[in-house]
Amino acid sequence: MTALSTPLHYPGSDTAIPIPGPIYDRSAGFKITRLALHLFVAASCLLAGLFVAFHAYAAYLFSYPPIVSLGSNPQLAAHLAYSDVVFPSADGKSQVEGWWIPAADSRKTVVLSHGYGTNREEPWVPMYDLAGLLNGMHYNVLMFDYGYADPVNRIAATGGVAESQQLIGALRYAREQGSDELVVWGFSMGAGTALQAALQAEQVDAMILDSTFLPDENTVYANIRNYVQLPKYPTVSLLRLFLPLMAGAGLDEVPSSQVQETAYPFPIFLIHGTADDKAPVSIAENVASAQTNELSRLWVVPDAIHEMIYRTHTEEYVARATAFLESVRKA
Repeated sequence: MTALSTPLHYPGSDTAIPIPGPIYDRSAGFKITRLALHLFVAASCLLAGLFVAFHAYAAYLFSYPPIVSLGSNPQLAAHLAYSDVVFPSADGKSQVEGWWIPAADSRKTVVLSHGYGTNREEPWVPMYDLAGLLNGMHYNVLMFDYGYADPVNRIAATGGVAESQQLIGALRYAREQGSDELVVWGFSMGAGTALQAALQAEQVDAMILDSTFLPDENTVYANIRNYVQLPKYPTVSLLRLFLPLMAGAGLDEVPSSQVQETAYPFPIFLIHGTADDKAPVSIAENVASAQTNELSRLWVVPDAIHEMIYRTHTEEYVARATAFLESVRKA
């Protein structure tokens, strides 16, 4: 409706009756504003819920990573005679399954400690090649699955808290087989787990640690950022909340600082690449700087990535590792 600009006069009357202008419905505007506010609040709650749910799912995946099934065995893959073995973890909370690869009349053993997200075969290392190398050097070899890789009696990954108990169980099993000399050869979280086990006074003669990974708030957050860009906080806070619920152990239970500051009573050969985007080279450097054993050594490989140094520098890798093992034997 268009308002008239002049009053309307009735005949015979001196009184002008004004014509009303357009009427603004204030109640309709209020309803629109209230609806917009409700939609904003609902959208915000939905986004917040999705953000929290994402972190709960991330904590679940960290605790129960997808693991491929065993694809072969030492006999088929490397022509190595072996036997299936089962032994308890040191805390008695789980049964650990593995393969015992004997060397005739040998009293020295290497326990292979696989990395996170895989099983005892860890094909990209590759474990079967190392098992064959070691068996050829007259070492018994013990390959086993950590609990999070057990397809039947699966338990949560805990960043080394429960895994260190499983590794100690493996070392005790090797001792029971008559092993006088024990070496742990670990990869990624399997290397970090080996150092956590060493804090618990389970004596070994040496360790070879490749691409050592320790899950603390910085390394876990850095790995998340490899896939999705999220703010450090509240990401870390939410992981601290959900990991104990999913895995039964939180990030604070992994003694990351203590592991890196301890001088261990045995020689350690640390191997790490500068281009490792999963475990920073500073972890290996920190561990190396704390060592006092004259046989301990650090090999930092320029531009090498996580757990791929054997693949990219095979001859040098084998030469350095075997020389280290020989130095341990002669000590």
